[in-house]
Amino acid sequence: MFNPYKIPAPSIISFSGGRTSGYMLYKILHAYDGILPKDVYVAFANTGKEAFETLDFVRDVSEKWDVKIHWLEHYFGKEKPIHRTKEVTYETAARNGEPFERLLEQRGKLPNAVNRFCSSELKIKVLYRFMQAKGYKTWDNILGLRYDEPRRAISARNADYQKWSNLVPLYQAKVTKEDIYNFWTKQNFDLNLSNFNGKTPAGNCDLCFLKGTRTLIQIIKERPDLADWWIEQEQRIAKLNKGTEYENKKVSTATFKKSRSYTDLVEMARLDAKQISMFDDDGRSCFCHD
Repeated sequence: MFNPYKIPAPSIISFSGGRTSGYMLYKILHAYDGILPKDVYVAFANTGKEAFETLDFVRDVSEKWDVKIHWLEHYFGKEKPIHRTKEVTYETAARNGEPFERLLEQRGKLPNAVNRFCSSELKIKVLYRFMQAKGYKTWDNILGLRYDEPRRAISARNADYQKWSNLVPLYQAKVTKEDIYNFWTKQNFDLNLSNFNGKTPAGNCDLCFLKGTRTLIQIIKERPDLADWWIEQEQRIAKLNKGTEYENKKVSTATFKKSRSYTDLVEMARLDAKQISMFDDDGRSCFCHD
């Protein structure tokens, strides 16, 4: 009988540090009686902007399930190729956005919904270089995309990468967010971030610009300090590019999203609940591996 969790080797299991990819890792481990085959790796790519609770969860999964998780980060080399991958640990992992900030400094601009170079450089290519350094010519990339997010799962599965193919075992197994929720309620540990209708608003990068306006406002109301880093990046890039021309217009501001800045979001978070409810959750669910 076909088991989608019997993944081929060589492969890399992309563990985002969330409940869904954690569930996927559990099912893959279970398929192999708790011991992954040779040439199958588990990796967590840290941008430095993941919630501290996410880092704790990655550590807990590794310790409680006795599985090696490779903690990876992007860094710049002094010689070409300048984009490189290094392995860190729970103790040494960046916690103040350092890899992300250095990338913005090097690019001199901010990513946006169309040009998500943060995803490609801090996540996708970090995993790519890890497998390349292991000597593999081709491999499979295992992604935690569920049956109830078909557009994303099918798009990832059909993506044409020369070096790797994306596999989506949760989609094949018809796993939904309800399955994920039920699983974690029965475990003796969990990700210590709020779960709303099967989603974790503060998951992945804490205030990712792909998250909806209302979601970001709600996170900022709970943790206003999180906005400081994002505001700093917008102001720094604006200052760097002040007076230059972009699309025949003088640059005076820089934002991750044209319709709002993080300073705007802080102001919006001061509104009452009724006023906040009027905002659309206009973002797309952020997933940094597609």
